[in-house]
Amino acid sequence: MSGFAQERQDTLKAISVVSTRSSRTIERIPTRIEFVAEEEVDEKINMKPGDIRVMMSESTGITTQQTSAISGNSAIRIQGLDGRYTLILKDGMPAFPGAASGLGLLQTPPLDLKQVEIIKGSTSTLYGGGAIAGLVNLVTKTPDDGDEISFLLNGTSAGGLDASGFASHRFKKAGVTMLATYNHNQAYDPSGYGFTAIPAFDRVVMNPKLFLYLSDATKLSLGLNSMFENRLGGDIEYVKGRGDGTHSYFERNKTAMLASQIVFSHDFSERISLEAKNNLTSYDRRITLPDYQFDGRQITSFSEINLKQKGDILDWVYGMNLWTDKFTSYSHSVYGAFIQNDWDVSRWLSVETGLRGDYVQSFGPEILPRISFLFKPVTRFSSRLGGGMGYKVPTLFTEETERIQFRDLQPLTSDNRIERSYGLNWDFNYSTRIFGGAVSFSVNQLFFYTTVKNPLLLKEDAGKPALRNIQGYLDTKGGETNIKFGWKDLHLYLGYTLTDAHTKDSGKLTESLLTSKHRINAVLMYEKDDFWRIGLESYYYSPQLLSDGSHCKPYLICGFMAEKFWEHLSLFINFENFTDRRQTRFGSIYSGSISIPVFSEIYAPLDGFVMNGGIKIRF
Repeated sequence: MSGFAQERQDTLKAISVVSTRSSRTIERIPTRIEFVAEEEVDEKINMKPGDIRVMMSESTGITTQQTSAISGNSAIRIQGLDGRYTLILKDGMPAFPGAASGLGLLQTPPLDLKQVEIIKGSTSTLYGGGAIAGLVNLVTKTPDDGDEISFLLNGTSAGGLDASGFASHRFKKAGVTMLATYNHNQAYDPSGYGFTAIPAFDRVVMNPKLFLYLSDATKLSLGLNSMFENRLGGDIEYVKGRGDGTHSYFERNKTAMLASQIVFSHDFSERISLEAKNNLTSYDRRITLPDYQFDGRQITSFSEINLKQKGDILDWVYGMNLWTDKFTSYSHSVYGAFIQNDWDVSRWLSVETGLRGDYVQSFGPEILPRISFLFKPVTRFSSRLGGGMGYKVPTLFTEETERIQFRDLQPLTSDNRIERSYGLNWDFNYSTRIFGGAVSFSVNQLFFYTTVKNPLLLKEDAGKPALRNIQGYLDTKGGETNIKFGWKDLHLYLGYTLTDAHTKDSGKLTESLLTSKHRINAVLMYEKDDFWRIGLESYYYSPQLLSDGSHCKPYLICGFMAEKFWEHLSLFINFENFTDRRQTRFGSIYSGSISIPVFSEIYAPLDGFVMNGGIKIRF
């Protein structure tokens, strides 16, 4: 059930965000930030306890695009742009680089999350290449948030099982957190077409973290994130161990991830602080099909040092960082430096400016400016206007190459160029109380525009697929409308997204594939603190253009969720997509024979109606 993620005047004034690296609260930051608080994260855990897809997919302007018909691989798309233009962070550091991008959303459990921060539009000035469409920052809990021991056990009607545990404790000079999860699913095919809508998989995640409080001003944290998964999709008979000469098609993904995190911070005074951080990630991925195997290891690192200076009117952030990326068939490094300033020009106007300079190995320098304005002439009204430039280094890992499992994909060449972009966001936010103060009302209206020059698209070259820069551009423009009503313990959320996305290639302008022009969401929530939580939701998707030139049918998804609370215990049940809208109701998802299938693009859910329920225990 999606909450109203934009600023809420009554509750978000004291909340600080991590993504902008500013010491200011969300109310005073010129950059537009959507914020999913801890209680909303807890609500969404009821729907997908094993992964984080639902955290973002219910927000206006964001969709989760499934890229594989049988393995479930997915990407986050913001405002009609492909998933490779969205940067996913965990505690301010890259979470799913390259080879992990297709499966990362499915392999990240949410039980240890404190909050989720979403910035739409270019944020490459702070984070470098890859944040053209925006970023999602997953902020984890720390011992400073309080001691906690929590457990979750969930089962689904599709043969799924999720068991998770999280612990956090603060000692005098140290603290620890620990997340451990096991996720399992049987092969599931509700359609009868013979292929898995949900693959069989087993996954284990272990994330221990140590916090050292060296002094009142100095902190050090050391973390290790690990994930191991075996995922098997394909012909349902084969996956269930009953394969033969006919029932022989499968897709196996074996993945292993190890990532270290180190963060050091020191406060020189109340106004000046230093932070240094590093993460190193190793991601092994093997894709096996009946006549093909893709096998590779990607090792990436991110290092940064930044200095923050807080003033009465001006705040500054200075920083330098280094990205490295090494895969079986390529490697590159990016050296960057940035500066950001927040300036309270007057009581009603604040300005945030930023400038980044990167040196990209093999491609040369990139200069990225950014500026945002916050207008707040009266208490109940505010407006944010911002824009910036971005770039994306060529990569083998895109939604298009994921769909073909990288089969016969030609390597990148010296002819491949950096994709460059610029974008603009402008929003208006108003909140008040009506009917004598009995009903709260707020509305946020956003307008957006982003263009990407010479984007990298999948083409045929000498009879084999290759990623090539087209002679043209992608652009996406539109608006997002969010409305919230509140009366006592009852809340109604309404959202509408208009996305007008096009591709111009060699002078020919076409509608972008797999993009709903109109999307409507409505959520009705009854929530009585520490007693009941009941919600009803619906999401409408308009027709999407397919690669054969046709448009798919529109569809409506509905869901219902309820949770009952006691002091240390809650029971929840969720009826996801209870109207059973799925793509296989509109036709087959493959052509050819069952032993050599050619799969269609995925534009709607494949799993249909799935019921899940479980228990949460917290001390």
